[in-house]
Amino acid sequence: METLIDILKVYVRIITIIPWLLIVTLFMGKRAIGEVPVFDFLIIIVLGAVAGADIADPDIPHLYTFLSILAIGVLQIIVSKLKLKNRFLGRLITFEPTIVIRNGAFIVGNLQKIRYSLDNVLQMLREKDIFDVNDVELALIEPNGKLTAFKKPHKSTITAEDLGVKKVSGNIAYPVIIEGNIENQVLTQLNLTEQWLVQELQKKDLKTVDIFFASVNANHELHVSLNSNNKSFKPEINH
Repeated sequence: METLIDILKVYVRIITIIPWLLIVTLFMGKRAIGEVPVFDFLIIIVLGAVAGADIADPDIPHLYTFLSILAIGVLQIIVSKLKLKNRFLGRLITFEPTIVIRNGAFIVGNLQKIRYSLDNVLQMLREKDIFDVNDVELALIEPNGKLTAFKKPHKSTITAEDLGVKKVSGNIAYPVIIEGNIENQVLTQLNLTEQWLVQELQKKDLKTVDIFFASVNANHELHVSLNSNNKSFKPEINH
């Protein structure tokens, strides 16, 4: 009989705690749901832990859980308001925007600092319809983990379509070197050879071990980002 009562308690708590969580989360505002900065992410984890403990353990007084959830929601609102009034506090408890590409070159040091892989950034660029790193003037990883990219002026102002000119697709670049490793399969698909690639690098007084990332576009133009480009840049854009 006692077990049945405990089971009923769990069901009742599930029915009551979820609407309460919804109310408190909506009270906290859209920012907590959409962007999920670091502090808000921690708030969500704590809310889940408190609610989960209440549901799993019928011996925990239900009222204490309600009050805890309310207190956590109020704390989040207070901190959010303080962040708006105190910029230093806002920067202290969240990440800063981090530059990962400048003038078409990867900032290796910043990638390592935020622990983003080359593949991560390339995927995020493709999601923004950018297929050639050389087209990017500046790219940043925002505090919410999303990529913001600004194209070079001559790549974003007037297009061939604007002028009514038929253009051969040359703005898609294919990775031929990733972290010093030659992508022979890609070279084959482009009807190029490793020897051609080595010769192109020699023209620039470079070796494959010097390369963090290299790509070739449809016009067989080679673009490289060096391993030596590992200096960390502070963003010009502060949140």
